Amino acid sequence: MIYKFCVYLKEKQRVDMYLSTLFSDFSRSYIQKIIDNSEVKVNWKIINKNLKVQNKDLIEISINIQKLELKAENMSLDIIYEDENLAIINKDAWINTHPVPWENWKTWTLVNALLYQIKDLSSIGWMQRPGIVHRLDKDTSWVIMIAKNDKMMAYLQDIIKKREKIWKYYLAIISGIIKDKEFKIESFIWRHPNDKIKMTIKNPINPKIAISYVKVIDYIDEKFTLVEVKIETWRTHQIRVHLSSIWFPIIWDKVYGNKKVNEETFLKYWLSRQALHSYRLEIELYWEMKTFIWKLKNDMKKIIWAKIKNNL
Repeated sequence: MIYKFCVYLKEKQRVDMYLSTLFSDFSRSYIQKIIDNSEVKVNWKIINKNLKVQNKDLIEISINIQKLELKAENMSLDIIYEDENLAIINKDAWINTHPVPWENWKTWTLVNALLYQIKDLSSIGWMQRPGIVHRLDKDTSWVIMIAKNDKMMAYLQDIIKKREKIWKYYLAIISGIIKDKEFKIESFIWRHPNDKIKMTIKNPINPKIAISYVKVIDYIDEKFTLVEVKIETWRTHQIRVHLSSIWFPIIWDKVYGNKKVNEETFLKYWLSRQALHSYRLEIELYWEMKTFIWKLKNDMKKIIWAKIKNNL
Protein backbone atom coordinates (compact mmCIF):
# COMPACT_ATOMS: atom_id res chain seq x y z
CA MET A 1 0.00 0.00 0.00
CA ILE A 2 1.34 3.43 -0.97
CA TYR A 3 0.80 6.46 1.26
CA LYS A 4 1.39 10.04 0.12
CA PHE A 5 1.17 12.99 2.52
CA CYS A 6 2.64 16.33 3.56
CA VAL A 7 4.75 16.70 6.71
CA TYR A 8 3.64 19.01 9.49
CA LEU A 9 6.46 19.63 11.97
CA LYS A 10 7.71 22.62 13.93
CA GLU A 11 11.26 21.25 14.05
CA LYS A 12 13.27 18.98 11.80
CA GLN A 13 13.25 15.29 12.68
CA ARG A 14 14.95 12.15 11.34
CA VAL A 15 12.73 10.52 8.77
CA ASP A 16 12.86 7.04 10.38
CA MET A 17 11.82 8.44 13.76
CA TYR A 18 9.05 10.50 12.19
CA LEU A 19 7.60 7.59 10.20
CA SER A 20 7.83 5.04 13.03
CA THR A 21 5.87 7.43 15.24
CA LEU A 22 3.30 8.17 12.54
CA PHE A 23 2.85 4.48 11.65
CA SER A 24 2.76 3.19 15.20
CA ASP A 25 1.92 -0.41 14.22
CA PHE A 26 5.42 -0.79 12.75
CA SER A 27 8.77 -0.76 14.51
CA ARG A 28 11.53 1.71 13.76
CA SER A 29 13.72 -1.13 12.46
CA TYR A 30 11.00 -2.07 9.96
CA ILE A 31 10.76 1.56 8.79
CA GLN A 32 14.56 1.67 8.41
CA LYS A 33 14.42 -1.51 6.35
CA ILE A 34 11.93 -0.13 3.84
CA ILE A 35 13.98 3.10 3.62
CA ASP A 36 17.06 0.99 2.82
CA ASN A 37 14.97 -0.81 0.16
CA SER A 38 14.28 2.55 -1.55
CA GLU A 39 10.58 2.41 -0.70
CA VAL A 40 10.48 5.89 0.82
CA LYS A 41 10.74 9.14 -1.14
CA VAL A 42 10.91 12.68 0.18
CA ASN A 43 10.09 15.41 -2.32
CA TRP A 44 10.15 12.72 -5.05
CA LYS A 45 13.72 11.61 -4.21
CA ILE A 46 14.90 8.30 -2.70
CA ILE A 47 16.49 9.01 0.66
CA ASN A 48 18.45 7.39 3.52
CA LYS A 49 17.35 6.99 7.13
CA ASN A 50 19.59 9.83 8.34
CA LEU A 51 17.69 12.45 6.37
CA LYS A 52 15.81 15.00 8.47
CA VAL A 53 12.35 15.92 7.25
CA GLN A 54 10.84 19.34 7.84
CA ASN A 55 7.54 21.15 7.57
CA LYS A 56 5.80 20.86 4.15
CA ASP A 57 8.06 18.06 2.86
CA LEU A 58 6.19 15.56 0.67
CA ILE A 59 6.58 11.90 1.63
CA GLU A 60 5.71 8.80 -0.38
CA ILE A 61 6.03 5.46 1.42
CA SER A 62 5.23 1.94 0.27
CA ILE A 63 4.27 -0.47 3.08
CA ASN A 64 3.76 -4.17 2.50
CA ILE A 65 0.89 -5.16 4.80
CA GLN A 66 0.94 -8.94 5.03
CA LYS A 67 -2.40 -10.68 5.38
CA LEU A 68 -2.67 -12.41 8.72
CA GLU A 69 -4.24 -15.80 9.06
CA LEU A 70 -6.75 -14.65 11.64
CA LYS A 71 -8.43 -17.42 13.58
CA ALA A 72 -12.12 -17.44 14.47
CA GLU A 73 -12.49 -17.99 18.22
CA ASN A 74 -15.57 -18.83 20.26
CA MET A 75 -15.65 -15.80 22.56
CA SER A 76 -18.76 -14.22 24.08
CA LEU A 77 -20.02 -11.00 22.52
CA ASP A 78 -22.41 -8.56 24.18
CA ILE A 79 -24.41 -7.57 21.08
CA ILE A 80 -26.68 -4.57 21.68
CA TYR A 81 -28.07 -4.32 18.15
CA GLU A 82 -27.70 -6.27 14.91
CA ASP A 83 -29.18 -6.22 11.42
CA GLU A 84 -27.99 -7.34 7.98
CA ASN A 85 -25.57 -4.38 7.68
CA LEU A 86 -24.42 -3.46 11.15
CA ALA A 87 -23.73 -4.78 14.63
CA ILE A 88 -23.28 -2.66 17.77
CA ILE A 89 -21.36 -4.32 20.58
CA ASN A 90 -20.58 -3.47 24.19
CA LYS A 91 -16.89 -4.37 24.38
CA ASP A 92 -15.35 -5.39 27.68
CA ALA A 93 -12.18 -3.73 28.86
CA TRP A 94 -8.87 -5.65 28.61
CA ILE A 95 -9.76 -7.05 25.19
CA ASN A 96 -7.92 -5.69 22.16
CA THR A 97 -10.19 -4.62 19.34
CA HIS A 98 -7.88 -6.09 16.70
CA PRO A 99 -4.52 -7.86 16.54
CA VAL A 100 -1.51 -5.77 17.51
CA PRO A 101 2.15 -6.73 17.08
CA TRP A 102 3.11 -6.40 20.77
CA GLU A 103 0.27 -8.39 22.39
CA ASN A 104 -0.54 -11.95 21.26
CA TRP A 105 -0.68 -10.70 17.65
CA LYS A 106 -3.33 -13.07 16.32
CA THR A 107 -5.60 -14.29 19.09
CA TRP A 108 -8.19 -13.35 21.71
CA THR A 109 -9.28 -10.05 20.20
CA LEU A 110 -12.69 -8.69 19.25
CA VAL A 111 -11.88 -9.47 15.61
CA ASN A 112 -11.37 -13.16 16.44
CA ALA A 113 -14.78 -13.24 18.14
CA LEU A 114 -16.44 -11.45 15.20
CA LEU A 115 -15.03 -13.96 12.72
CA TYR A 116 -16.64 -16.76 14.73
CA GLN A 117 -20.04 -15.21 15.47
CA ILE A 118 -20.72 -12.78 12.62
CA LYS A 119 -18.39 -13.96 9.83
CA ASP A 120 -19.56 -11.54 7.09
CA LEU A 121 -17.55 -8.36 7.66
CA SER A 122 -16.53 -5.35 5.59
CA SER A 123 -13.14 -5.65 3.91
CA ILE A 124 -12.48 -1.89 3.78
CA GLY A 125 -9.42 -0.91 5.83
CA TRP A 126 -6.50 -2.93 7.11
CA MET A 127 -6.65 -6.68 6.57
CA GLN A 128 -6.30 -7.48 10.28
CA ARG A 129 -9.29 -5.25 11.14
CA PRO A 130 -12.27 -6.62 9.16
CA GLY A 131 -15.49 -4.82 10.03
CA ILE A 132 -13.85 -2.45 12.52
CA VAL A 133 -15.15 1.09 11.94
CA HIS A 134 -13.07 2.94 14.55
CA ARG A 135 -10.03 2.03 16.64
CA LEU A 136 -10.50 1.75 20.40
CA ASP A 137 -8.39 1.62 23.56
CA LYS A 138 -7.93 -1.83 25.05
CA ASP A 139 -8.63 -0.73 28.63
CA THR A 140 -11.84 1.18 27.86
CA SER A 141 -15.29 -0.41 27.78
CA TRP A 142 -17.12 0.68 24.69
CA VAL A 143 -20.15 0.76 22.50
CA ILE A 144 -18.45 -0.15 19.22
CA MET A 145 -19.85 -0.32 15.68
CA ILE A 146 -19.11 -3.24 13.34
CA ALA A 147 -19.78 -2.92 9.60
CA LYS A 148 -20.89 -6.13 7.90
CA ASN A 149 -20.42 -4.85 4.36
CA ASP A 150 -18.45 -2.20 2.47
CA LYS A 151 -21.49 0.02 1.84
CA MET A 152 -22.19 0.39 5.57
CA MET A 153 -18.48 0.86 6.32
CA ALA A 154 -18.26 3.70 3.78
CA TYR A 155 -21.39 5.36 5.22
CA LEU A 156 -20.14 5.22 8.81
CA GLN A 157 -16.68 6.47 7.93
CA ASP A 158 -18.23 9.33 5.95
CA ILE A 159 -20.51 10.62 8.73
CA ILE A 160 -17.68 10.35 11.28
CA LYS A 161 -15.38 12.33 8.98
CA LYS A 162 -18.04 14.98 8.30
CA ARG A 163 -19.02 15.13 12.02
CA GLU A 164 -22.71 14.82 11.29
CA LYS A 165 -25.53 12.34 11.97
CA ILE A 166 -23.54 10.68 14.75
CA TRP A 167 -22.64 11.48 18.38
CA LYS A 168 -20.85 9.38 20.97
CA TYR A 169 -21.04 9.95 24.74
CA TYR A 170 -18.70 8.71 27.45
CA LEU A 171 -18.74 8.49 31.23
CA ALA A 172 -15.42 9.16 32.92
CA ILE A 173 -14.24 9.41 36.52
CA ILE A 174 -11.51 11.98 36.79
CA SER A 175 -9.07 12.97 39.51
CA GLY A 176 -9.96 16.26 41.19
CA ILE A 177 -13.02 18.49 41.52
CA ILE A 178 -14.07 20.43 38.40
CA LYS A 179 -16.08 23.53 39.30
CA ASP A 180 -17.23 24.48 35.80
CA LYS A 181 -20.39 22.47 35.14
CA GLU A 182 -20.13 22.47 31.34
CA PHE A 183 -17.28 23.41 29.00
CA LYS A 184 -15.66 22.65 25.66
CA ILE A 185 -12.10 21.49 24.98
CA GLU A 186 -10.74 22.12 21.49
CA SER A 187 -7.17 21.56 20.38
CA PHE A 188 -4.97 20.00 17.76
CA ILE A 189 -3.89 16.49 18.66
CA TRP A 190 -1.97 13.56 17.24
CA ARG A 191 1.09 11.46 17.85
CA HIS A 192 3.80 12.52 20.29
CA PRO A 193 7.04 13.33 18.40
CA ASN A 194 9.19 11.22 20.76
CA ASP A 195 6.84 8.52 22.08
CA LYS A 196 4.86 6.35 19.64
CA ILE A 197 2.50 5.15 22.40
CA LYS A 198 1.33 8.65 23.37
CA MET A 199 -0.84 11.26 21.71
CA THR A 200 -0.27 14.92 22.54
CA ILE A 201 -1.57 18.46 22.05
CA LYS A 202 1.97 19.86 22.30
CA ASN A 203 3.81 19.84 18.97
CA PRO A 204 2.06 16.69 17.65
CA ILE A 205 3.12 15.00 14.43
CA ASN A 206 0.64 15.88 11.65
CA PRO A 207 -1.94 17.40 14.05
CA LYS A 208 -5.70 16.96 13.65
CA ILE A 209 -8.43 19.03 15.25
CA ALA A 210 -10.11 17.45 18.30
CA ILE A 211 -13.30 18.71 20.01
CA SER A 212 -14.80 17.41 23.26
CA TYR A 213 -17.77 18.68 25.31
CA VAL A 214 -17.61 18.00 29.06
CA LYS A 215 -20.52 18.08 31.52
CA VAL A 216 -20.21 17.44 35.27
CA ILE A 217 -22.68 14.86 36.61
CA ASP A 218 -21.63 14.58 40.27
CA TYR A 219 -18.73 14.44 42.75
CA ILE A 220 -17.34 11.38 44.53
CA ASP A 221 -15.66 11.31 47.97
CA GLU A 222 -14.76 15.00 47.56
CA LYS A 223 -11.83 13.79 45.44
CA PHE A 224 -13.20 12.78 42.06
CA THR A 225 -15.62 14.11 39.45
CA LEU A 226 -18.00 12.02 37.38
CA VAL A 227 -18.34 13.62 33.93
CA GLU A 228 -20.10 12.96 30.68
CA VAL A 229 -18.01 13.70 27.58
CA LYS A 230 -19.55 14.11 24.14
CA ILE A 231 -17.07 13.95 21.28
CA GLU A 232 -17.44 15.75 17.99
CA THR A 233 -14.23 14.32 16.55
CA TRP A 234 -13.01 10.74 16.93
CA ARG A 235 -9.26 11.01 17.59
CA THR A 236 -7.11 8.34 19.22
CA HIS A 237 -6.91 8.90 23.03
CA GLN A 238 -8.85 12.17 22.55
CA ILE A 239 -10.74 12.23 25.86
CA ARG A 240 -7.78 10.96 27.87
CA VAL A 241 -5.43 13.58 26.43
CA HIS A 242 -7.95 16.43 26.66
CA LEU A 243 -8.79 15.82 30.33
CA SER A 244 -5.14 15.33 31.23
CA SER A 245 -4.24 18.57 29.43
CA ILE A 246 -6.46 20.57 31.84
CA TRP A 247 -4.94 18.75 34.86
CA PHE A 248 -7.91 16.45 35.50
CA PRO A 249 -6.74 13.03 34.23
CA ILE A 250 -8.98 9.98 34.18
CA ILE A 251 -8.28 7.77 37.20
CA TRP A 252 -6.19 4.71 36.47
CA ASP A 253 -5.04 5.99 33.13
CA LYS A 254 -1.60 4.38 33.03
CA VAL A 255 -0.32 6.66 30.23
CA TYR A 256 -1.71 10.10 31.06
CA GLY A 257 -2.84 9.71 34.67
CA ASN A 258 -1.41 10.33 38.13
CA LYS A 259 0.49 7.31 39.46
CA LYS A 260 -0.20 8.10 43.13
CA VAL A 261 -3.95 8.52 42.54
CA ASN A 262 -4.00 5.31 40.52
CA GLU A 263 -2.47 3.38 43.40
CA GLU A 264 -5.01 4.86 45.85
CA THR A 265 -8.01 3.96 43.68
CA PHE A 266 -6.70 0.44 43.20
CA LEU A 267 -6.39 -0.13 46.95
CA LYS A 268 -9.78 1.42 47.76
CA TYR A 269 -11.92 0.36 44.79
CA TRP A 270 -9.89 -2.41 43.13
CA LEU A 271 -10.03 -0.51 39.87
CA SER A 272 -7.21 -1.49 37.55
CA ARG A 273 -8.11 0.11 34.23
CA GLN A 274 -8.95 3.63 33.11
CA ALA A 275 -12.41 4.69 34.33
CA LEU A 276 -13.81 5.46 30.89
CA HIS A 277 -16.94 3.94 29.36
CA SER A 278 -18.61 4.76 26.04
CA TYR A 279 -22.21 4.37 27.10
CA ARG A 280 -24.37 6.19 24.55
CA LEU A 281 -24.43 6.31 20.74
CA GLU A 282 -26.75 8.49 18.66
CA ILE A 283 -26.70 7.76 14.93
CA GLU A 284 -28.83 8.21 11.85
CA LEU A 285 -29.60 4.78 10.42
CA TYR A 286 -31.92 4.22 7.49
CA TRP A 287 -33.06 7.89 7.56
CA GLU A 288 -33.99 7.75 11.25
CA MET A 289 -32.11 8.86 14.36
CA LYS A 290 -31.51 5.95 16.72
CA THR A 291 -30.09 5.95 20.26
CA PHE A 292 -28.25 3.06 21.89
CA ILE A 293 -27.46 3.10 25.62
CA TRP A 294 -25.62 0.49 27.63
CA LYS A 295 -24.94 0.18 31.32
CA LEU A 296 -21.69 0.78 33.11
CA LYS A 297 -19.33 -2.10 33.74
CA ASN A 298 -19.24 -3.40 37.32
CA ASP A 299 -15.80 -2.01 38.18
CA MET A 300 -16.92 1.57 37.51
CA LYS A 301 -20.29 0.95 39.18
CA LYS A 302 -18.57 0.10 42.46
CA ILE A 303 -17.10 3.61 42.65
CA ILE A 304 -20.22 5.59 41.78
CA TRP A 305 -23.01 3.24 42.80
CA ALA A 306 -24.91 5.92 44.72
CA LYS A 307 -24.37 8.53 42.04
CA ILE A 308 -25.53 6.88 38.82
CA LYS A 309 -29.03 6.94 37.51
CA ASN A 310 -30.85 3.74 36.67
CA ASN A 311 -30.51 4.28 32.94
CA LEU A 312 -26.72 4.59 32.90
